[in-house]
Amino acid sequence: MPEIRIPPVLRAEAGGSRTVDVEGASVREALDALVEAHPALASRVRSGDGVPTFLNVFVDGEDIRLRDGLETPLGPGAKVLLLPAVAGG
Repeated sequence: MPEIRIPPVLRAEAGGSRTVDVEGASVREALDALVEAHPALASRVRSGDGVPTFLNVFVDGEDIRLRDGLETPLGPGAKVLLLPAVAGG
């Protein structure tokens, strides 16, 4: 079962969870399952048919933008990391 790691900035919307185990054969399915379990995350992890521009998603250390995007396949023990972009000066 894939595991999604929740960054501190999103944990309140995930009920304080650091990680959430989800069902899903792709990143899209995993994010859909995450939002189903924690609806408050919907606008933070999904935007239209993709993810918000400020959110980076990695599967086992690889950026999904360099793979198959939301269709990137997930193995049973896949680790999905949500990493919001940091801006400032």
